[in-house]
Amino acid sequence: MSIKIVETDKAPAAVGTYSQGVEHNGTFYFSGQIGLDPKTMEMPSTCEEQLDQILKNIDGLLESQNLKRTNILKTSIFITDLGNFGIVNKAYEEYFKPPYPARSCVEVPALPKGALIEIEVIAYQ
Repeated sequence: MSIKIVETDKAPAAVGTYSQGVEHNGTFYFSGQIGLDPKTMEMPSTCEEQLDQILKNIDGLLESQNLKRTNILKTSIFITDLGNFGIVNKAYEEYFKPPYPARSCVEVPALPKGALIEIEVIAYQ
């Protein structure tokens, strides 16, 4: 099995024992992104601001591999308060164009570094 590890400064560096992403046979599995700014490693406090930074981080991961948003097949969203789900939908309408990628969303009790939301994506080449 041949895999390629994704490493880029266009998204936050891994803060644990994981890679920013892994590619196998043209499919990219990107690790979950929280709202950390890749330059400062600081995170804003609101869900909206964190979500905005997360989407920028995802763009950075995609760009580092010469991919675009249209290459995203699936997103998985982890959110600490499903009451903020409307914020996610609004952001999706601005971030994606139809046809939208597959998506799952689950409420979780906590996320790394006190994040309010985390999103991981799977994309293809």
